[in-house]
Amino acid sequence: MGHTASPGYAYGQLERAVRTALSAKDSGTRRRARAKADRWQDVLTGMATGSLRIGSRVPVAGTPAWVTLEVVHGGFATGRCLAEVPLSPAEAALCPDGPGRTDRERLNLWYLTDAGLAALRGMLAAESYRIDVPEDAALPTVAWLLEHGHAEAALDLIAELRPHLHRLRLAPLPGSAPRPAGALVRLSTVGEVRDSLRSASTPPAIKAMLETLTVWHPLFDRLVALWCDTVEGELPRLDETGVVGGWPCRTWPEDWQQRRAEWLADYASARFRHTASGVHVHPKSNFTRLYRALRACERDSSELTGRDVGWIRRALANTITKHGEPGSEPRAALRALQASVASRPTHAELAAALAERLDRFPADGGLPSIEPVAGDAPAHLVAKVARALEAPIEELVARKVITSADVLATVLPQITAQLLAANFDNEQLSTLYAQTYAAFRRRRSLLLLDLEHQVRIEELPWVHALDRLRTRRPDATRAARQTLSQTVLLAISAFPQAILPNTLVRELGALAKQAGLPMPLVEEVAADIFTGMFTEKWRTAAELTSRTMAGTLYARYYDLPESWTSEPRPRRFRALAKGTANDFADLCFARAGGTRTSWRLRSVAMNGTVLEQSQILTTQNLAVLVHTLDLRKRLQASAPELAAESLTWTVIRLATRTDHHHAALQAVKNAAYAWRQALFFLSLCNLETQRATVRELAEQVTRAGLAERFTPAVTGLAHVVEGGRFTPEGRIGGGVGRRFLGWTTGKHWCLPEVRQKESTTTPGL
Repeated sequence: MGHTASPGYAYGQLERAVRTALSAKDSGTRRRARAKADRWQDVLTGMATGSLRIGSRVPVAGTPAWVTLEVVHGGFATGRCLAEVPLSPAEAALCPDGPGRTDRERLNLWYLTDAGLAALRGMLAAESYRIDVPEDAALPTVAWLLEHGHAEAALDLIAELRPHLHRLRLAPLPGSAPRPAGALVRLSTVGEVRDSLRSASTPPAIKAMLETLTVWHPLFDRLVALWCDTVEGELPRLDETGVVGGWPCRTWPEDWQQRRAEWLADYASARFRHTASGVHVHPKSNFTRLYRALRACERDSSELTGRDVGWIRRALANTITKHGEPGSEPRAALRALQASVASRPTHAELAAALAERLDRFPADGGLPSIEPVAGDAPAHLVAKVARALEAPIEELVARKVITSADVLATVLPQITAQLLAANFDNEQLSTLYAQTYAAFRRRRSLLLLDLEHQVRIEELPWVHALDRLRTRRPDATRAARQTLSQTVLLAISAFPQAILPNTLVRELGALAKQAGLPMPLVEEVAADIFTGMFTEKWRTAAELTSRTMAGTLYARYYDLPESWTSEPRPRRFRALAKGTANDFADLCFARAGGTRTSWRLRSVAMNGTVLEQSQILTTQNLAVLVHTLDLRKRLQASAPELAAESLTWTVIRLATRTDHHHAALQAVKNAAYAWRQALFFLSLCNLETQRATVRELAEQVTRAGLAERFTPAVTGLAHVVEGGRFTPEGRIGGGVGRRFLGWTTGKHWCLPEVRQKESTTTPGL
């Protein structure tokens, strides 16, 4: 089984990073690709030497789970701790001489002296600190505990931190971390957006074009004029017979030599200063032929052969026929148009001008409004500035600043942090916790196996030390419930085709806990690391789903179990079953057409079929959230539009052409997930709405050219809408209708290449 935790995956990522670094044309891309390659090299080295245990929640030997690690794509730890950094200049100025193995240890020990504790208390009082990684809050917590009479808790915390004082930064950097007020959020700070704008560069091709228009074309026109002044008779042109007109090198104006010298001097200067374009050095270009001839005519054309003069005549004929004579109206009009194009500001210049407008705002803050900054800037640059806008989440979604549920998950902690911090009566402690929570949510998740869970914020020693000081305030509880309901409705309404990503599920779980509404929210499990087991919350979510969706279109379409019973487990399974839901797992395997015994010879595709059934049985959190938060009536009004939007997305996704087999498989999988979301929304609609939606779907499928591929799915849905059911194989008896699922262990019948033979061996295919 080639799952993501294998060295092969890491090696593939390293190889891609190296290829990018070697092929990159700009220095920024090369630098980023090399840094990425270095990180993947660290991963491979750690796996080879045994110093990294990929798949464990403690992947780095000798490093506690609470330490924030550098984690690359896929959840691989590189072995580096993000708080293990050299002293900054500000820290170095504070670091005293004295005991300690490292400068970091000496500084951390200084913070535990009277002077250091006073400095930390000053930071807390003035809120003049910034928590970049959660470890930055450790020693400020010690200072607060000591100041407020919790010496025992402070000493216990110091004892736990002591082994790490020599390597980890455990105090914040001076500065400030302005937070949006109330329910406002932002995607980026002003400083981050400003740096992004200033990093914009002009592509080499655009630089070459602008240089050609502003430097080499004017020089070329002067060069053509020089040679035209030596022509006797009509200037050369092209007609159907070839070159016609007079010959160059027959007359020599008195000022020709002086003009020649001036042109050569200007050309030499231009070649030295302008190197983006190569239009003037192409060996067969008109420019190059005329330039070479000019260099040879120091006094007259005696150094030129008849062939050389013929080439001069041909070059003149080419450009005059195409663009007109020097000084003529057609040539002047062309050059005026080109000059107008060249005078327009480039993307980099516009970005730099916009960055200057941002200079008057604090780098660590956000923008109260976009309009005064945006001005007449292009829309694509205004969209970048909007990332720093502080506004309600709903407004950022409407402005398309938040473009997915994943992005929504990155800003939600800004609100959650304030709600959870409200549980502390002390304002300094509340602010410290809010910053700590926000930093903790920026931690990247590890790749975990064997049902291990990610580190929870309560596991941070300094947060644990504050647990008994936390109180559940009714106003914070009510605010958390309101925020939870609003966020769920927003995510569902704005992105109805997408399942809730794990990052958002975790944040919703934190809000639910604060709201006093614990609920079995389940994460999406990657098919390549699935171990064949589910925890009890999956079963609990499935039970609630069966009750909530009983008798609905969704329940009939996916044949949800009508009830769940707990039967005694055989003795041989009891050890395995601790904390796991084996009956739920068995049902998922059975619905996928197999058993856990046959699963020993598993593949990623087989894992996917089992996991898809787990998502179907739980509606991947939709039923749990809608039922627990009592959102059914609020969703019913918009359910027809949400269903139609999800189905439209499904059709568009399947109709998008791709020549890559893996991309085609991914398209089918994502389309099936959107299809499942649509069926949930359709289940909130009346029968007439369901029928109308299916009719519109059939027309969309035909217009998209998908009738041959996707009609079985439409027919199957129409059959269930009218009260029908699928056979155990996911078909309509005697008909072409089929249940649409995303995963299969064979070739999917909905793939665009070929229609596969009918098969009755795997349910749902």
